[in-house]
Amino acid sequence: MPKVVLATRNAHKVPEISRILSSAGEPVSLVAVSDFPGVEDVEETGLTFEENALLKARSVAAATGLPALADDSGLSVAALGGMPGVFSARWAGVHGDDGANLRLVLAQLTSVPDSHRQAAFVCVAALALPDGTSWTSEGRCDGVVVRSPRGTNGFGYDPIFVASGSSLTTAELSPDEKDAISHRGKAFRGIAPRLAALA
Repeated sequence: MPKVVLATRNAHKVPEISRILSSAGEPVSLVAVSDFPGVEDVEETGLTFEENALLKARSVAAATGLPALADDSGLSVAALGGMPGVFSARWAGVHGDDGANLRLVLAQLTSVPDSHRQAAFVCVAALALPDGTSWTSEGRCDGVVVRSPRGTNGFGYDPIFVASGSSLTTAELSPDEKDAISHRGKAFRGIAPRLAALA
């Protein structure tokens, strides 16, 4: 089983991505980048999800000497011109303040009618090797933004997003139900065959 560093300090992502890869038939030994104290945070200077995912994966692979997985993801709201997009984690000004980000999006959509609240979760997963070789895979989940948060599962914008064909927010779904339709699930299932080649 290959040892792969997950280039994130988001504690929610390690079990989620491990679960997704295991269900895809590609179990790996995922270790968090926080297990490597000398590795500095990578500044997300890219303007696309792919650029940011590659920045993180390549930097962590070079720093640790191990294959590295990273992702960049966010919520793209049609009525906000595709934003918050790559700025999703810091939309309210402070990186990782999920509650503030969610409240700001809802406030910005207050006057937008239900028929125009289309949105999509987008994720790009990147795998980089220490020699600089890299691959990416994109996943997308279309849906709508509802008017108030529902559910306690998930994180980020999950409590206000309902995927197309569902009546539940992604925060009301079980982990397995969410993985089956989520942008992150699709992106990491797409990158899974590349991990198989590392074994």
